[in-house]
Amino acid sequence: MLQTPEVRIRDLNNQPARLDGKFVVYWMTACRRLSSNFALQRAVELARSYRKPLLIVEALRLDYPWASRRMHAFVLQGMRDNRDHAAKYSHCYFPFVETSVGQGRGMMEWLASEAVALVTDDFPCFFLPRMIDALARRIRVKLEAVDSNGLLPMHTAEVEFPTAYAFRRYLQKNLGVYLPAMPEPEPLSNPETPRLVAPPSELTERWPSADLLLLNLASAALDRLPLDQTVKEAAMTGGSVAARRQLAEFLARRLPRYAADRNQPDEEVSSGLSPYLHFGHISAHEIFQSLAAQESWSIDDLADAKKTRGSRAGWWGMSENAESFLDELVTWRELGFNMCSRRRDFDRYESLPDWAQTTLQCHESDPRPVIYSFDQLRNAETHDALWNAAQFQLTSTGRMHNYLRMLWGKKILEWSVTPREALETMIELNNRFAVDGRNPNSYSGIFWVLGRYDRAWGPERPIFGKIRYMSSQNTERKLHLSQYLQEFSPR
Repeated sequence: MLQTPEVRIRDLNNQPARLDGKFVVYWMTACRRLSSNFALQRAVELARSYRKPLLIVEALRLDYPWASRRMHAFVLQGMRDNRDHAAKYSHCYFPFVETSVGQGRGMMEWLASEAVALVTDDFPCFFLPRMIDALARRIRVKLEAVDSNGLLPMHTAEVEFPTAYAFRRYLQKNLGVYLPAMPEPEPLSNPETPRLVAPPSELTERWPSADLLLLNLASAALDRLPLDQTVKEAAMTGGSVAARRQLAEFLARRLPRYAADRNQPDEEVSSGLSPYLHFGHISAHEIFQSLAAQESWSIDDLADAKKTRGSRAGWWGMSENAESFLDELVTWRELGFNMCSRRRDFDRYESLPDWAQTTLQCHESDPRPVIYSFDQLRNAETHDALWNAAQFQLTSTGRMHNYLRMLWGKKILEWSVTPREALETMIELNNRFAVDGRNPNSYSGIFWVLGRYDRAWGPERPIFGKIRYMSSQNTERKLHLSQYLQEFSPR
């Protein structure tokens, strides 16, 4: 079995392992999958090293920000897949789903008191870093966080990159060193890993395992949860099984048109993998390996970084379509992880580049052509048919076409009293309705609207100043939209 790279492991509390503990705990918080997962792999390594069984714990609380029926259902679908996956290898998987707020309080502390060590996911966004750091301060046993987010280990870069170009140059110089160290596809399959027959009885008595009705997504069971029930289930199904099905369909049917048509809403050649990546139902490593196999690629195909110098194409040594997709999967996605892992204020207006804050401030008092309230925007009640369709796609399905998301944000800036209000509106709408919201990559997209990872543009315009401008009229001229507008125009 391959060893988990040390560069991906963080000791959170400098506590020793408890040699008389009963089990090693893998606390699944962000990478909610049981394959191609460095954190799970590390927990298996510790279980084998200490000759103690592995206990996999996946919990779902009720009071997370923007908690809704949509997000809960997507996670529960993944929990069902994880239950079946663990059973396949006879490992103990404990799914806990709160049915009242605070029901899970104290559970992780109790597990820590019984454990040899704990391993969890190293994810730099949402409330997860605060939750994990708080536990680390309260317990007296080893707690490690393991990065399984992307191809580049998250903490290798010591600087915050201002543009995708700058980050791409760094990737091309450094990523080749880390590409060979892929996670084990099936870390639970090793028969030498000690098994736990069942969860401890004291655990299940104090914190009962998730109701089978919930794991099977019975409507009545979801109805009883104190969530935002107005945000209904997403159009896509969650879980690793659905994620792999989506990946296979993308590689077979949509990738061949990706470079040419990825910005065309009517063509719809996007991968559709972003929600699964956000909840960790599939790994970037598995996606990359599947793509590389289809391309008959090997690491020897990488070009010299001195020759490519940060260009979008040519470094990977793959087809045009594959390289276009990898620029999204690796460059743009992991650029967001770079920001969030280095700055705790990644979601604050003050994290914008100085030039962007300056130009927006200069034009803050400019007259707006129209100002819409939050409720009007949420309900897609504007004069702009294309914007309304994009917003309706978001609220009704849980996703939005990536190109239209840029226009969506630019119009919110134009229709808001201040840029700060526009930012608050974008974050609220995206995080409430988008299944892939609350993620480093989604914050990259929102803040790009206001100048992050971009440059000053001319001519200087009212409201926008030197921020890149987009209009619905120009978008309609460039894109094929007839089918999209027919499908998503609010009824």
